[in-house]
Amino acid sequence: MILEQHYLGCLSQASYLIGDEETATAIVVDPRRDVGVYLHQAELLGLTIRHIFLTHFHADFVAGHLELRDRCNATIHLGPRAQADFAFSPFGESDQLEFGQLRLRALETPGHTPEGICLLVYDLAADREQPHAILTGDTLFLGDVGRPDLMASVGTTAEELGEQLYDSLHQKILPLPDSTLVYPGHGAGSLCGKAMSQETYGTLGDQRATNYALQPMAKTNFVRLVAAAQPPPPAYFLRAARLNGQEHGVLVEDDLRALPHLEIDAFLHQVEEGAQVLDGRSPEEFAELHLPGSFNVGLDGRFATWAGAVLDPLRPIVLIAPPGRAGEAALRLARVGLDLVAGSLAGGIDGLGARPDLGVCVQRLDPAGLKSSLDSASPPQVLDVRQPGEREVDRIPGSQHIPLAQLPARLGEVPDGPLVLQCARGYRSMVALSLVAADRGSCAGLTDLRGGMEAWHGLNDLPGSG
Repeated sequence: MILEQHYLGCLSQASYLIGDEETATAIVVDPRRDVGVYLHQAELLGLTIRHIFLTHFHADFVAGHLELRDRCNATIHLGPRAQADFAFSPFGESDQLEFGQLRLRALETPGHTPEGICLLVYDLAADREQPHAILTGDTLFLGDVGRPDLMASVGTTAEELGEQLYDSLHQKILPLPDSTLVYPGHGAGSLCGKAMSQETYGTLGDQRATNYALQPMAKTNFVRLVAAAQPPPPAYFLRAARLNGQEHGVLVEDDLRALPHLEIDAFLHQVEEGAQVLDGRSPEEFAELHLPGSFNVGLDGRFATWAGAVLDPLRPIVLIAPPGRAGEAALRLARVGLDLVAGSLAGGIDGLGARPDLGVCVQRLDPAGLKSSLDSASPPQVLDVRQPGEREVDRIPGSQHIPLAQLPARLGEVPDGPLVLQCARGYRSMVALSLVAADRGSCAGLTDLRGGMEAWHGLNDLPGSG
């Protein structure tokens, strides 16, 4: 038996390739959309991918089940409560697939979503009775459980799903042996939970001892606890979940490698026709020079998540990327369903050289500069765009709060006048600044806190800093 985890750090997302050497059969669970990695690995192992499982309709990324189906002629399996407009084979409670030394058995585990399932993996050469591992999808994470509130917009309450999640955990998962390996669908950084571990797999015994949500408590207390202080989800979550249940266009990875490089006039024509400009450079580079109205989401961060939060999925996108990284940017956008990439600026930001009149800059404040501004007779307003849980720990006195995931829908609440955007380290604050600047039509009066709260603490922890 073969069990491989493929972990995608930028989305904190885990997928799995499971194989049986005896029958040369492979199964892929919760694939990402660029499926070449599974095809390549299966070929190296001498396996053929015959089955694809989605543990549920993922909200934070567009899965690659349709891509694998079309490339491998493999069968798609979903939980029996799933409703999809493509052909699939239901895989419900105690259903099994067995190949050589491998057995997969389903547990229906509603809670994060109504159709959720977990998969028990048996290594029959080692033990025919007890599972080797459980693939928990978004039902159980290391350190957390799946949030029950994402389905509220389609009529299922967090309380209803929270109660189902409690039953799924206590009736289906916790009775398993402590030695059972737990392989979750996500790790730390994902917005599908609030307290996930940096580890990507562990044992059920460890989770029983350390996971706050698995401690003994009444169901009502559990529901209240797991629903509290969840991070606001980006707007694209609902769209991605719907896409995962629909027949839609498949990703062709070769098309991304052939992304058009647009000279400045052609690039500006796309903008005039309604394209959005996405600048994937670092916040510092963006501050030094950028195209007015462009959105800054740095490739060296949680690029796909925050691009999905600020961009309109129905409008074309043109890219300004670091050298050699336009194709990477387009691929990572496609993973969250942003497929309408029309091209990238030839030469990156240097492509503006023929039109130096177009470039603008924005000043960033260091902590000492912000402190001086706040102590002045006309202090700016500070807008904190971190998650609620981060703000509960500490905050700049007098600052307002709008989480970045909610900012596109709450721009009307952003105060007029001088504004300092602030996050934890200075990445999200520049995303927010670019969003507010595009809404205002100018970056005048806008700046952000370089280094975020980490740098602010460094200033205020110094002796005599007050």
